Amino acid sequence: MKLPNCRHCGSKLAHKFLDLGHAPPSNGYLSPADLNAPELTYPLRLRVCDECLLVQTEDFMESESLFSSEYAYYSSTSRSWLDRSEQYCRMAAKRFGLNSKSFVIEVASNDGYLLRNFVAAGIPCLGIEPAANTARAAEDRGIPVLQEFFCEKLGRRLASEKHKADLIVGNNVYAHVPDINDFTRGLAAVLKPEGTITLEFPHLKRLVEDCLFDTVYHEHFSYISFICAQRILRTHGLRIFDVEELPTHGGSLRIYCCHIGASRQTTIAVQNILDGELTCGMNEIAFYEGFQSRADAVKHRLLEFLLEAKRGGKKVAGYGAAAKGNTLLNYSGIKPDLLPFVCDAAPSKQGKLLPGSHIPILKPSELIEFAPDFVLVLAWNLLEEVKSQYLCLSRMGTRFVIAVPKVQIC
Repeated sequence: MKLPNCRHCGSKLAHKFLDLGHAPPSNGYLSPADLNAPELTYPLRLRVCDECLLVQTEDFMESESLFSSEYAYYSSTSRSWLDRSEQYCRMAAKRFGLNSKSFVIEVASNDGYLLRNFVAAGIPCLGIEPAANTARAAEDRGIPVLQEFFCEKLGRRLASEKHKADLIVGNNVYAHVPDINDFTRGLAAVLKPEGTITLEFPHLKRLVEDCLFDTVYHEHFSYISFICAQRILRTHGLRIFDVEELPTHGGSLRIYCCHIGASRQTTIAVQNILDGELTCGMNEIAFYEGFQSRADAVKHRLLEFLLEAKRGGKKVAGYGAAAKGNTLLNYSGIKPDLLPFVCDAAPSKQGKLLPGSHIPILKPSELIEFAPDFVLVLAWNLLEEVKSQYLCLSRMGTRFVIAVPKVQIC
């Protein structure tokens, strides 16, 4: 078998990190009519590079097919995500002195969930979003949007049109780009000499330590450590001058970057995060071995729980038609016989079926009418938000369950 090449350094990828079998695109939700046609699935495998330690998917799909006009993820669906975004914008405007003469670019701006705060503050901005439906939703909010994939060519074009940015925001996009070098060169090209880039992405350290294998799907081309991010950015003339640990997606990093020669002072947080990764051995290939068996153990325990519930006559429903949930369900082979439906607040998903498992997606109101004994929260990062929304179910005796990093009944 011919080994694939690392998408950053070009080395042969000899080490397999995780194999989740075959799965459809995680956001490829189906209409009932789609069940009359074949459903395409693709290998979902990760490898780790011996040289630069970038964990990455084996490539089987083009990004254009993953982020189509029917892309169903809308960031504004989550109240907690909206609150976070508002807090970020207030922080960034104050820290970097943004005003009516500044310019902000958000790459992968989705439905305008974040940029609307800059619009409200009178700070000029531009969203870059490849998915037509989410781009239209942002434009309906009065946010200017370029419906394109961000790349070096686009970054250079914007720079030549005198649209360099004081702040570039990239939330949960750095892991989604197939050509991470081209993307990074684009960031450098469109950033002002003293400008700032903030990138948020799930922290590979937390993925490995907490066995968050369900965050693996085809849309995530890379799984990034701080060590690796620092190496990639430095290669393209950028420097990390600050970093924060965030609770989102089971544990994320927000890195603050600038041109290597910019005047930003590097904070002690950079060395602290780097030391943490070195201490646990993330600079050695041994850290990445043995992950497969841990993922298998989670799958087996979830199946045991659902089978025990079915044998005991208990009613189980799901909440959150999230990409991570689709990875978990498809890898575990869970179908409607064990999980009859999943509820989700996004109207774009309601009335459709989950890819692969073909579990129906219903309105949240159906959950209350069904009065389940257990609610399997597939979007486990929103567990507390979901519990607070369904206190009425708790009062009736419903228990909430998450499967990752281990089955827990709350």
